[in-house]
Amino acid sequence: MNIAISGGTGLVGSALTGYFTAQGHHVYILTRNTENKQNKERITFVEWLGSSSAPEKELPNLDAVINLAGASIQKRWTDDHKKAILQSRLSATEEIERIIGAVPSKPEVLINASAVGYYGISEEAVFTESSQPAERNFLQEVSEQWEEKARSVEKHGVRLVLARFGLILDGEEGAFPMMMLPYKLFAGGPIGNGRQWYSWIHLRDVVEMTAFAIETKKVTGPMNVTAPEPMRMDEFGRTLGTVMKRPHWLPVPGTALQKTLGEMSVLIVNGQKALPEKALEAGYTFSYSKLKPALEDLVNK
Repeated sequence: MNIAISGGTGLVGSALTGYFTAQGHHVYILTRNTENKQNKERITFVEWLGSSSAPEKELPNLDAVINLAGASIQKRWTDDHKKAILQSRLSATEEIERIIGAVPSKPEVLINASAVGYYGISEEAVFTESSQPAERNFLQEVSEQWEEKARSVEKHGVRLVLARFGLILDGEEGAFPMMMLPYKLFAGGPIGNGRQWYSWIHLRDVVEMTAFAIETKKVTGPMNVTAPEPMRMDEFGRTLGTVMKRPHWLPVPGTALQKTLGEMSVLIVNGQKALPEKALEAGYTFSYSKLKPALEDLVNK
């Protein structure tokens, strides 16, 4: 297959690129700057979002497009950065739709990133792909607008999968190494009230579920990219402490994190219980369905 990926140098994009190239597919990474990037066997960098870039003229016939592009949410949410978080996602998705509209042969599927933040925050509700949001907040509104923008590709006859990512566990990048740090320092413990849900997923399952969605034509619309057993923060932390052979004892008040991180603290102080109903019904088999084996794989690498 020929697969185009925007945001291809990030955590998920890099993992997908490695997976697909190992399977013998060719990956075309859409990037703002190709000058400092070297093409490799089965990897081609294509410039986009520049004043003179025309990626539709450089891309071959594509089988799938994966859109992961957007400003990081793991940076303090100033008013300017909140605008960047939203606008970067909307403009990138708008350009994806333009490219798909411009190429003569349309890809079969677009996998467009989103987040379980779409559902808002709740300590009690259970969310599947058919659920409505519990409340409106910044991340919920970003996810909602991002998904709505992505739906424009459907007019080109392209199957659309809205991949609502949960907390991605990886031992080297993303939020998880920061979560491990207090335990390494023997200072791990419950965050906030400890009752917030973490809808986690191992990076391997992120990659394999994305590939499954490309290959499985009956998968369409929202898809929760989460493990089937979400866990409340306190139990998550206890499990992490057990795996790391460290205590889980020192509480971190939510108010302290809110003062330190500002509005971004919602990422760890609040959460939602999102279940991967669509993937399971379609026949996806998890490599890591339970938290402890997932953590053992990451911690012991």
